[in-house]
Amino acid sequence: MRRALPPVLSRLWALMRPYRGWMAGGAALALLAALAAIGLMAVSGWFIAVMALAGASGAAINYFTPAAAIRAFAILRSGARYGERVVTHEATLRALAGLRGWLFRRLIPLAPARLSALRSGELFARLRADIDVLEHFYLAVLVPASVALLSIATALVLTAIALPAAALALLLGTLLAAVVLPLWIERRAARDSQQTVLDAAALRGLLLDALRGHSELLAWGGVAAHNARLESLAARLDVRRTRLDQLQAVGGALAGLFAQLTLLAVLVLGLAAVHGGALAPPELVMLALLTLALFEAITPLAEALAQWRATTLAGQRVFDLADTPPVFIEPAPGTSLPQRCDIEFDNARLRYAPHLPWALDGVDLVLAAGARVAVVGASGAGKSSLLAALLKFYPLQQGRVLFGGEPVAGLPGDELRRRIAVIAQQTTLFDLSLLDNLLLAAPDASAGQIERAVSLAQLEAFVASLPQGYDTVLGEGGARVSGGEARRIVIARALLQDAPVLVLDEPTEGLDARTARDLYTALDAAGRGRTLLLITHRLSGLERLVDEVVVMEAGRIRTRTPAREYLAGERRR
Repeated sequence: MRRALPPVLSRLWALMRPYRGWMAGGAALALLAALAAIGLMAVSGWFIAVMALAGASGAAINYFTPAAAIRAFAILRSGARYGERVVTHEATLRALAGLRGWLFRRLIPLAPARLSALRSGELFARLRADIDVLEHFYLAVLVPASVALLSIATALVLTAIALPAAALALLLGTLLAAVVLPLWIERRAARDSQQTVLDAAALRGLLLDALRGHSELLAWGGVAAHNARLESLAARLDVRRTRLDQLQAVGGALAGLFAQLTLLAVLVLGLAAVHGGALAPPELVMLALLTLALFEAITPLAEALAQWRATTLAGQRVFDLADTPPVFIEPAPGTSLPQRCDIEFDNARLRYAPHLPWALDGVDLVLAAGARVAVVGASGAGKSSLLAALLKFYPLQQGRVLFGGEPVAGLPGDELRRRIAVIAQQTTLFDLSLLDNLLLAAPDASAGQIERAVSLAQLEAFVASLPQGYDTVLGEGGARVSGGEARRIVIARALLQDAPVLVLDEPTEGLDARTARDLYTALDAAGRGRTLLLITHRLSGLERLVDEVVVMEAGRIRTRTPAREYLAGERRR
């Protein structure tokens, strides 16, 4: 009965299906190099011994054939080793790239609700570092194991043909070096191998925190404390890696010892056979060198199993994240959105964790198509949670959100978000050119559409000042532009989307008074004919954009009044 593979191994092997041709080719070349090395050692030993005996006795021999075989084995070994390095690394790099793409595609439906509990450093560790560890699955486990097993089988057959007793000694030695020793090392290295993966991930998270929060650490004097945590974790990681290196060194020494003991056993049995006339002296030299060459193929097994626990743990961490169920089950492909663009919150209740208070607590709100409504309230009132529920970022615990009369939970998320252009409170720019950052919203936008969006966002002077215009790279997170410039770029990107619903979440945050005033006028023009939802903590200066004002407090709607009436009341206060 066929034995099932371990779950992590089975899933890894299934994901590597597109690269199995490269993997098989690499393993075949590695096996060819190992067998050529064994053949080279064995034939060279036999040939040298034969030549010595022929020289001593004056006998004539045919040295052309064995010399040609030696050259062939040498060329084959060198060529196969070179080819094996090229093919196995190509297979590994292709597989790692494919695994990263696969994991990223699995992560997209989880954002942001399922991923909010994980730090960005932890996500980065799983997406990059854990998948990098998985290269050991092929390079350090599959290839050495297959090469060692087939080399052992070939060597045992050849030895059994020449001297069966020596084959038994060789079998015992290979069992000790290829089975007992690796299993012992794997058991001793298990805890440190697994903890190394976890500690390395934690260290990357602390380093990322230090890089992103360096200003706060400097401002609050937290550099020394954070550095102490980094040093403590790094020291613990170094201790574990040192123990693993020491264990691998012990394994290598023991493998060498087993090789020498096996060689001694083969020589003792072979000498007895030579004295008994059952074995020619050159064949004894051949068996001795064959034994040494075989153990060179066996030695990597100890290191492979020492890394195996780390590999399986990294794989399990990747699959645990990939198997996280999304909060929304997307509808079947082909599901279309309604043509209407009215929005309704029907008794919507939302909180981000069971122990947290309600962010939305029974919200009822209707926005007719073309309505221009502002939602105001203090920080934490629930304004941004309306947007999170509308965009299918977080699920409601009660009630529903309707778009065009249809519950958003049953609509395709990507299509829904294409109909809603969002100018979010936190600007996000990528380490791409200005043009590429703008085209994220509309990849097929024309030059005229781009110019219009840039003009509406008051960005014309900024673009003209850039050294490479639209091709200027903005830096990671928009590091090469100011906060106000980044804000206007995000506004231009949202306007370029040309969606029927426009959501403005604190659109003028970080802008100077003059730019904000000009932007109000541009947004007023851009919002005509669209449903406009303005989210802000204060309406001053933005009253021209909206017709109604909704006041939120503690996740509930307190009042809904015409904009003129609301502003008149604010002035009386």
